Amino acid sequence: MAAATNTSEVIATGRRKTAVARVRLRPGTGTITVNGRELEAYFPAIKDRMLVAGALEQVGKQSDVNVSITVDGGGPTGQAGACRLGIARALKAFDAELAEPLRHNGLLTRDGRMKERKKYGLRGARRGTQFSKR
Repeated sequence: MAAATNTSEVIATGRRKTAVARVRLRPGTGTITVNGRELEAYFPAIKDRMLVAGALEQVGKQSDVNVSITVDGGGPTGQAGACRLGIARALKAFDAELAEPLRHNGLLTRDGRMKERKKYGLRGARRGTQFSKR
């Protein structure tokens, strides 16, 4: 999942729903860029920004590393979850001692929930047609 291209940069992948995030982690000052934009500009919702930066805050590395993320697919919530998993995996590859706190906080577990497909004869995944007596 995570690959070290050289001694100072780590690349990892995170997925959530249909979103895929490719994360590059480097030693730095704590900037986070998503698709070439600042975190606040890309994720205007506070809950999404907290989700993305949550892995860094849990281990206290928010001011020690620069994070560059390329994310595509899905919506804002799925993309934020994919970024979070990618950052957690990159941190684990960056410093092996961080694996235990990340695992303990559930940040290294992929959320496998996906949208259930629509079935034939139904209006949605489970919703049937409305019954009409007359």
